[in-house]
Amino acid sequence: MKNVYPAILRTESDGVFVFIPDFNANTQGDTIADAMEQARDAIGIMGIDMEDDNKALPTPSDLHSLTISSDEIISLIDIDFKEYRRKNELRTVKKNCTIPGWLSYEAEKANINFSAVLQNALKKELNLS
Repeated sequence: MKNVYPAILRTESDGVFVFIPDFNANTQGDTIADAMEQARDAIGIMGIDMEDDNKALPTPSDLHSLTISSDEIISLIDIDFKEYRRKNELRTVKKNCTIPGWLSYEAEKANINFSAVLQNALKKELNLS
């Protein structure tokens, strides 16, 4: 699911500081581009944690409801949580499965990598690239 959240940016002598009101989160970067990337990461991490905890993602704030000072700007940060998870959650998990003994024997004899075959089959079944 793709969302767009506002972020409030403030440039100072030692970097760009970002406040993400919908997540009540702060982050920073060396440049505006870096700060926006850090903001996307903060939103992504918090969002997939919320999904894992079965919590609803916050509704993006209405831009007109935000108040900023004269040294701040509002930028929009887009994020696709499904894509963010796929690109950033690279931990591996162990899954046990059962197959007939004869098939296991043939696969081992052919030096088949069971994990690779299962990953490829799941991607195909789920229509993932």
